[in-house]
Amino acid sequence: MAFKFLLMPPQTDQSRAIAARVADSVPSADVVVAETLDDARREIVDADAALGTIPPDLLRHAENLRWLQCPAAGPPAGYYYKELIEHPVVVTNLRGIYGHHIAPHIMAFVLGLSRGFQTYIPQQVRREWSRMGEGSTVYLPEATALIIGVGGIGADAARLCACFGMHVIGVDPRREETPEGVSEMRRPDQLDALLPRADFVIMTVPHTPQTEGMMNASRFKLMKKTAFLINIGRGATLKLDDLVDALNAGEIAGAGLDVYEIEPLPEDHPLWNAPGVLLTPHRASVGPYTQERRADLVVDNCRRFAAGEPLRNVVDKENWF
Repeated sequence: MAFKFLLMPPQTDQSRAIAARVADSVPSADVVVAETLDDARREIVDADAALGTIPPDLLRHAENLRWLQCPAAGPPAGYYYKELIEHPVVVTNLRGIYGHHIAPHIMAFVLGLSRGFQTYIPQQVRREWSRMGEGSTVYLPEATALIIGVGGIGADAARLCACFGMHVIGVDPRREETPEGVSEMRRPDQLDALLPRADFVIMTVPHTPQTEGMMNASRFKLMKKTAFLINIGRGATLKLDDLVDALNAGEIAGAGLDVYEIEPLPEDHPLWNAPGVLLTPHRASVGPYTQERRADLVVDNCRRFAAGEPLRNVVDKENWF
């Protein structure tokens, strides 16, 4: 089936490369690259499918649109607005292509926090030679990892945690089967009862109406004072001010974060100086082959769309994922 595939602005080298891949791999696709919103407004009228972000005023002009490929696994807040949710268009996302990079980043936090790097790295900057005692480390074969969100990334992280001997509990609203490395699968309504068991609480969840601000002051109080929090999912799922308060009060032992409620993290934010933290600037997904995997998924969905086959990664629009 022939169809018109519109790439929404702004364009990048990566988006143009995807457009070229689709044009070469799916002959029935009429690929149109819109450089400006005016171009997009004109071209979207008869587009059957699109890649990118469609503002509400442009969606009203989309007379034939049946499929929208979201350019991320979890897009920024506001992507799924009321009109898009109510529109019949099917939305797919890019989940499932980042695990090979993000899961090792999670393990870097787990290993670093378990060996006291959150203390030793600042000491290195100060050229200070000071050794912590045996109680400053976590013996991973006796530790429990609570992974909130057991999709592709969470499942890869579970497997790696298990390789270090950790007991892994997974929490997920959708997953039915138990992935490799997970000892227990639980539902989100059991989270409060599970938090006191965890030595590492690892968040890989997307930003949805259900997950926004889910880790907050009340839940930090449920964690062990010796436990660590790791977030590589989306920043809006964790209340930063509550985390800072919990760290300063000694309610938890530390944290490893790659995503933040505010990005970039302001220079004067108290999290920078909070005790026991390892911080990276939203780079966990960076690594080789990410762009190729993104293009592979888009090309495969274009092929499926042309053939009338089920699309990969269909989103529940009302729940944003």
